[in-house]
This record gives sequence, structure tokens and C-alpha cells, in this order.
Amino acid sequence: MAIWQWALLALALLWGFQSLGVWFQMRHYTDVMKGISNKYKDGYVGAGHVRGRFGKGVIVLIVVDRDLVVRRLLEMSGRTVFAKFTRRDAFEGLTLTQLREQLEQDKFQPAVAHAVRSAIEQAERLADTSDGETGLTGLKTAEV
Repeated sequence: MAIWQWALLALALLWGFQSLGVWFQMRHYTDVMKGISNKYKDGYVGAGHVRGRFGKGVIVLIVVDRDLVVRRLLEMSGRTVFAKFTRRDAFEGLTLTQLREQLEQDKFQPAVAHAVRSAIEQAERLADTSDGETGLTGLKTAEV
């Protein structure tokens, strides 16, 4: 085989491994979302993200109750498909106002802080637009 054929084969193998990694990451993301929808039956879910070009990408999920108190804060950050959500339990039990104050005190890295701000804004927007409906708002829950 010529060198270009070996290079093309290597490229195809790398693409296949990358596709498999993306599949595993999407499966993990779906499992986390199903876990949230199964555990919490009411409240709001806010999601924020920052795309990294050469730095880390970040996704933040915030689950709050009807009183806008943080029940769960999950963060996924990394450069590869091997990144997983980690629970940030130090911020659970805070109101969204208190969480916003923590952002001002540099408790987060800049990219994470931006993603948290986006998630807070989304949760507040959902709370403002909800008409007292019951159930977890902010994600489309799958019937299990």
C-alpha cells in the first residue's frame, strides 16, 4: 500500500474512535438528564455552556425548586469526549441570588462562571414564564 493509503486508513480509524467517544459522551449526558427528571418532580432546570476553541468547553446544569433554591449544580468541563459531569454540592441550598454573589467572589473559573450565569438566567426565565404548572420545567422529560 502507498503511504497516502495508510494515512487515509489512519484518518478513518481516528474518525471512528472520535465518533465512538461522542456516542459515549451523549449517552452519559442523556443518563444525567434522565436522572434529574426521575429524581426531581418539580422546579426548573437551567443549562449554560461555553464552547472552547482551544481551551476547555463547559456545560453547567442547575436544578432549582419553585423558590429558586439550588437543589443540584452539575458541571462538565474538558477538552475531550471523556469529560463527565461532576456535582458541585458546595453550592446546593443557596438561592440563585446567593449563587450569583458567589460568582462575583471568584468562586468559579471564568468559563464556568459564564456558563453558570447562563444557567441562572435560563432558570429565572422559566420561573417567570411558568403559570404555576407542576412538574420539572426546562427540559423535555422522556417517558420512562
